[in-house]
Amino acid sequence: MADMTVIILTMNEEKNIANCINSVKKIAKRIVVVDSGSTDQTLSIAEKLGADCYYHDFINYANQFNWGLDNTDVQTTWVLRLDADEMLTEELAEEMENAMLQHQEDDVNGMILKLKKSFLGRWLRHGGAYPFKKLMLFKNGIGRIEERNMDEHTVLNTGCSITLNNDALHNDFRDISYYIHKHNWYATREVLDYIAQNMQSSVDNLENGTLKARRKQKVVYYKLPKFFRAFMLFCYRYIFQLGFLDGKEGFIYHVLEDFWYRFLVDVKIFEYEKTGKINDKGGALK
Repeated sequence: MADMTVIILTMNEEKNIANCINSVKKIAKRIVVVDSGSTDQTLSIAEKLGADCYYHDFINYANQFNWGLDNTDVQTTWVLRLDADEMLTEELAEEMENAMLQHQEDDVNGMILKLKKSFLGRWLRHGGAYPFKKLMLFKNGIGRIEERNMDEHTVLNTGCSITLNNDALHNDFRDISYYIHKHNWYATREVLDYIAQNMQSSVDNLENGTLKARRKQKVVYYKLPKFFRAFMLFCYRYIFQLGFLDGKEGFIYHVLEDFWYRFLVDVKIFEYEKTGKINDKGGALK
């Protein structure tokens, strides 16, 4: 068993939480769930599987996760940031356990995981969907989540990170109606960051080169004409990055993720520029 605490943020995740926890039970010394007011069976399932559950009012993901780091008595060397709709494969769990032992005392303070995303039951391999890299495992006291409303990443205050070879899985078992509801909520969060102009200022603070490149690409994206840029992104991902090879599921994914969602963000930016207001009720996604 690794000297690792897993922190999972939840809000009505009864369809996902068991798979998530079961994927880390064999290697994690402790599993912590920070919940923001679930009204389904999320907490009951998590507690039965051995997780320590806490409640905290939701502001944004970064604030919620950092609260978990600071207030749940984390004493292990390593911390794994895991979303409830993410899980480790057995191969990745074994690789992580070995890597944590190997880098216990050196300056490798973070590990980047490659996520394999499922959409409508199909693993997406093209169109920039795979591999989605995220720094998820880091040494306690060295990594924190940057303060953003959306697109928040783990930042190390010292040392370096490495990328692990095996895949983690991203598989949300909720339906397409929830996906659309979630992305409408995401769009408001992204506009809040756009208004605050945090994007440009945070680029140079990112430790990992992949994340710097991703953030700089978004800076360039927002310099393109409003509305048209969503269509350009869809064409780039679906045609030039071969998203069409993922069949009907790939087509639906790229229409929703790269065109509809990005177009919705622009609509909300446009609305804000006309009215000076944004409809943000705050709190967790429900």
